[in-house]
Amino acid sequence: MTPMVKRLLIISGAVFLLQAISGYQMNLIFGLVPALVWHKYFVWQLGTYIFLHGDLFHLLFNLLALWMFGCELERYWGPKIFLKYFFVTGIGAALCTVFITPNLSIPTIGMSGAIYGILLAYGWSFPNRLIYIYLLFPIKAKHFVMIFGAIELYASLVGTGGGIAHITHLGGMVFGVVYLNYPRIWKYLYHHYMRWKWLRLKKRHKGVNGGKDDDRTIH
Repeated sequence: MTPMVKRLLIISGAVFLLQAISGYQMNLIFGLVPALVWHKYFVWQLGTYIFLHGDLFHLLFNLLALWMFGCELERYWGPKIFLKYFFVTGIGAALCTVFITPNLSIPTIGMSGAIYGILLAYGWSFPNRLIYIYLLFPIKAKHFVMIFGAIELYASLVGTGGGIAHITHLGGMVFGVVYLNYPRIWKYLYHHYMRWKWLRLKKRHKGVNGGKDDDRTIH
């Protein structure tokens, strides 16, 4: 087990014990309640909701996924980058939830948003690595991620809730894609910004010269 994954497991387990002692009130204060984030400015909930869980099965399922996929990513990236990615996708998933369902008053809890981000990164980094479903059926990591992404997208569009925050899951994957492609996205945006700026200067130059072009080049 890698150091950062181990610490996240310990923190999540300790917080779960606190939940058992304090009760539902802790979910309202530290879980993600979009209505409270918008109207009461409970901005800390964007990060604290990650470490809360609904029941023991919810906790164990997320921690198992964190251990299965997170350890290899941490070894591949290093602890600092892995932790940064964990919180970028977890908080990013929370932002998606807050903006898409701003009036929701039911708390969203769990690190599933970050877990789906980690799952996406695993499939991105090790696309042909085999994952055995139920320890029997092999599937490539990239196909596994595609299937789960499609399920979450469909569930988000048709609104099949069932107590599962599909928007949060999908948000974690979306922010994962943005993070992993940040250099390309930044280069693309910068290129189009400079092109827009050049065209604007060229248009202004034509206006000053009565709409006549000359042989000069604007950089």
